[in-house]
Amino acid sequence: MEFKKFFLKVSSFTLGTLISRITGLFREMVFAYLFGASYATDCFNIAFRIPNLLRDMFSESALSAAFVPTFCEKMKGKEKRNMDYSLSLFASNVLNFLILIVGIITLLLILFSFYVVKIISFGFAQDLIKFNLTLNLTRIMLPFLFFISLASWAMGILIAYGYFFVSAVSSAIFNILSILIPLFTYTLFLKLNYEPILSMAYGVLFGSLFQFLFLIIFLKRLGYRYYFYLSLKDEALRKVFKLYLPVIFGLAAYQINFFVNTILITFLEEKSITYLNYAYRVMHLPAGLFGVAVGSVALQEFSFSEKEEIKDNIFVPIKINTLLLIPASLIFIILSLPITRILYERGRFSFADSYYTAIALSLYSLLIFPSSLVRVFASLFYSLKNTKTPALIGFLSVFLNISLNLLLMRKIGFKAFPISASLATFFQAIILYFLLKKKVGIKIINKETKGFFLKTSYFLILFSLSLYFFYHFFNFLKISYILSFFLTLLISGFIFLSFLKKMQIF
Repeated sequence: MEFKKFFLKVSSFTLGTLISRITGLFREMVFAYLFGASYATDCFNIAFRIPNLLRDMFSESALSAAFVPTFCEKMKGKEKRNMDYSLSLFASNVLNFLILIVGIITLLLILFSFYVVKIISFGFAQDLIKFNLTLNLTRIMLPFLFFISLASWAMGILIAYGYFFVSAVSSAIFNILSILIPLFTYTLFLKLNYEPILSMAYGVLFGSLFQFLFLIIFLKRLGYRYYFYLSLKDEALRKVFKLYLPVIFGLAAYQINFFVNTILITFLEEKSITYLNYAYRVMHLPAGLFGVAVGSVALQEFSFSEKEEIKDNIFVPIKINTLLLIPASLIFIILSLPITRILYERGRFSFADSYYTAIALSLYSLLIFPSSLVRVFASLFYSLKNTKTPALIGFLSVFLNISLNLLLMRKIGFKAFPISASLATFFQAIILYFLLKKKVGIKIINKETKGFFLKTSYFLILFSLSLYFFYHFFNFLKISYILSFFLTLLISGFIFLSFLKKMQIF
């Protein structure tokens, strides 16, 4: 596995994700501009939560864990630029199985949407206007679950073929349609005496459809042909299903973790959940851009590699995560206060709010690197057709996280939650590593890697000192905190690039 080749794949996935994130931000801005905050936006958010609750089950990351390794196994020894009959038949079988299962789930949800909405929006039951609007929005947006599941199937195939940018940027198609449809139909809905927020629901519906159709264009270029074929006896389909079930249980563990932690936070002092939510969103930027990209590329690379090759290549994604995510973590730890002030401190968001959010951000930043290691190690397990182990360790990590929160929250308040999450994720990464070391024989620390880690450690110390010194130096000169922040980033960025050049990374 060549470092430069791997890095280029990560870069293309990251660029696609960045474009998707930016269009997603514009989508939120258009939503706020057109609809503001009202009973209609409450109804929309509740209605959209229903398909979103099930979305994770059929998301690209969940489906890829089972589908990509199996598909790559069938690709071995074949032309990697074109899909032949057997690959198209297998892909069609998986697609038809998804259409059947997700189609039935979606249809049942639409048929029983009245009762589903009544349960999930219990507080709207006494307000017929709110309830009926939520019901209408739910019925319009439920097919989103169906189309986004088909898009995840297409993304899995494209990842197997190395179409990382296309897979990542496809979400931008969803966002663009979700922007354009309400923008161009808002006044039309008003003239027809329809609730204007219905236009946003149609944006979600057609956005998910066109995201899938966008991906189909690239599948056709690969030579994919659809076959009306469904065989539950097919060995490859059974393998996908067998690998998929543990992933679902693993996702259930994280849903339980989120649910329990949300309840626990409500027992803390006022504003705690706000500080944690704002901090988590910022922390998730590098984790979502680079960590997910490295994990996705690693899954494809490992799936094509033999066991001995994996042992030699495991260090490549870890090296990239070390070079990208540890410096990002240090920026968020050392400059957490100016970051939160620049992003949030306006209107009713005070300096005190920035200060406490900065504390949460600096603690959450400890989570960035270990979570990226978990993705790499889990990808290696998935490539070996083992989804049970990461799911089981995930459950143990969730148990540890909740236990630490219960132990620490009364003593240190909201700070317990990022600390517990970081410790639990470190535990998860360490256990996965030792299990891989035992089963596969991987070894991260050896004669070749010791030099890299030693030099990187010296650089990280220098990088940390430069961040701290220059920011406080510019503050001492009475320069505004915003300008101080960007000047510090500029100088530290130069130090970072100089290190990469000296290390001959590229």
